[in-house]
Amino acid sequence: MTDQAVDTSSPAEAARTAAADEPSGATPPRFFGRERELKALQADIGRAGLDTLAGRKAARARVLLIAGRPGSGRTALAAELARRLTEPGDYPDGVFRVPLTEPGGERVPGERTARELLDRLGTVAPPGADEDELSEMVREAFATRRALILLDDAVDAEQVDPLLPDNPDCLVVATSTGPLTGIPGVRPCTLGGLEAGAAVQLLARTVGQVRITVDPRAAETLSEECGGQPAALTLVAGWLAARPGASVADVTKRLRELPDHGELPLGARPSARALHLVHSSLPPASARTLRLLALAPAGLADAHTASALAGCSVSVARTTLEEFVRLGLLRTNGAARPQYEVPGCLAPLLRSLLDELDRPAEVQLARARMLERTVRQLQSCRAVTDPEGSPGRRKLAGLPSSLRFPGPEAAAEWLRTRQPALLASARMAVRDGELDTLARRLVAALVRALAVHRGTEDAAPELYGLHGLVLDVAERRDLPREKAAALLNLADLDARTGRTEEALARYRAALDAGREAKDLYATGRAMESVAGAHAELGDFSRASDWYGRALAQRLAHGERADAARLYGRLGAVHTYQGRYGEALRNWRAAASGHRRLGDTAAQARALSEAARVQEYAGRPQESLHTCREAVELARGTGDVRLQAALQLRLADTLDRLGDPAAARLHRAVADNLLGAAREAYETNSARSEK
Repeated sequence: MTDQAVDTSSPAEAARTAAADEPSGATPPRFFGRERELKALQADIGRAGLDTLAGRKAARARVLLIAGRPGSGRTALAAELARRLTEPGDYPDGVFRVPLTEPGGERVPGERTARELLDRLGTVAPPGADEDELSEMVREAFATRRALILLDDAVDAEQVDPLLPDNPDCLVVATSTGPLTGIPGVRPCTLGGLEAGAAVQLLARTVGQVRITVDPRAAETLSEECGGQPAALTLVAGWLAARPGASVADVTKRLRELPDHGELPLGARPSARALHLVHSSLPPASARTLRLLALAPAGLADAHTASALAGCSVSVARTTLEEFVRLGLLRTNGAARPQYEVPGCLAPLLRSLLDELDRPAEVQLARARMLERTVRQLQSCRAVTDPEGSPGRRKLAGLPSSLRFPGPEAAAEWLRTRQPALLASARMAVRDGELDTLARRLVAALVRALAVHRGTEDAAPELYGLHGLVLDVAERRDLPREKAAALLNLADLDARTGRTEEALARYRAALDAGREAKDLYATGRAMESVAGAHAELGDFSRASDWYGRALAQRLAHGERADAARLYGRLGAVHTYQGRYGEALRNWRAAASGHRRLGDTAAQARALSEAARVQEYAGRPQESLHTCREAVELARGTGDVRLQAALQLRLADTLDRLGDPAAARLHRAVADNLLGAAREAYETNSARSEK
């Protein structure tokens, strides 16, 4: 939980002081207390490390560790420390907080943590990069910054060490359950329960000063019953605030009557008992909704998520979630489309209650409803960008109003804010393995929405992970067509980021999967891509062989446009090899194919390349003739830039033939064409601005 209380010597004195000093209607502070721990942590920053004692300058960032059980307020303490350190401007480049543990208790992969830090730094990380490469990028990004990095809920030192900047001007604050053995010079600040006076202040903040002042000793007893844990105290305070007639002694008695949860670690029992108290007092429908929130991806839910899980209306779900916030069960960001976060210390307890009280079939149905709702929201998010009157917009009009977005901007903002939960939902659905059909639909809808609103280049890292999820499902369900598509998409992203060897291996695997599925499109594209990868690696012999195989398939199935394009690819590869005769034949075949298709611009380009090959082969007069033929064709296309480019090509040829006057004439024509194109562009821009 995020709230704590002020340390005082006596709970009764704390209650009286608060009642006297706080004006009516004042908003209590969000954080109190832990002053001793804060002072110790701040003192530890300046403490001499091993390097300093040895007379060397510190090589890495200082690491402060806040150790404590979930629910002890360790995250809140880290956030308060960060606030106090950044307010004077000690770390002008800001605070960067990333969680290292999932709400369900699984460790977050290092690759994902590094990407999140890089995203917040505004650094573009290549899709598919491994953890070592990304960690190095993180260290480089922080090398010139003075920033504070908050690593929340670390499992071990192996999670923290790759993220430590080699820069003593940065500070790392980590929270964990225990020590981080393996990182030198780290002394844990271990959190126990709050002192009695601090716990009283926390209770008074929610319950009100009067009820605490009436019986301060009962408040002290209650804090002892909660082990001084802020999480347990917050839940109990929420329960009391919802029941004005209940006394502090009443809730203490109720807590003592609850089971001790002896199967849990000692530090987790107070929170479990407090949650049991609140859960048992809820109406059955609300209690079930609370338990089902354990299924919320990344511990994040909105009204639609809760509505789908519980099978109720969106308005009822929103009211229920707000009630949970008042009870201290959830946190909210308070935005126009709020997201509700399940505190990490409560997520495993809610999951235990769900497993104990709900039938597996009902849980599976709730998960399916949530995934189906998410798919429909993503489809709506993408369809809102379609033109008016299109099939997508007509389908969108048939959706309930709660699933529609007022415009593309609202849809893009929803996608941005919900992206962590959406990606977590896709990972969770694929990992579950029991709803693969829904998982495939969810991933496909998310890919389309990201591509439309962010573009494939900007969203490439996320798309890479999503294509990997599709591959996981395809391999598990033995779906060769989907496997081929996923491998092609992953290989394309590998090739785009310079990992050509990895791309080649995936293209070959995609070819095998396409052949197994008898998918002509996949096999043709895979063969062409294998050829392109070989060409990129400089293996032109293999490239021409694979282009030839792809061409043979296109010709066998009458795919004339693709065949014409592949003739051009073969011509280019043969040109690189110096096989000018074959290159010329292929470029002329490409020009002939484009002529039959009526694509005059493509025909002109192919003839221009043929002229280049003739020039390389030492046949300048033939090159000049072919180049003039290409120029004549280009004049009929209306493509000014193409005409200018071919005029410049012709001028270069004339220069090499010893006719500089004619060359200058054609360059002047090219300049006039480009000038006219530039003037037309500026005129159109001015009109659009008006």
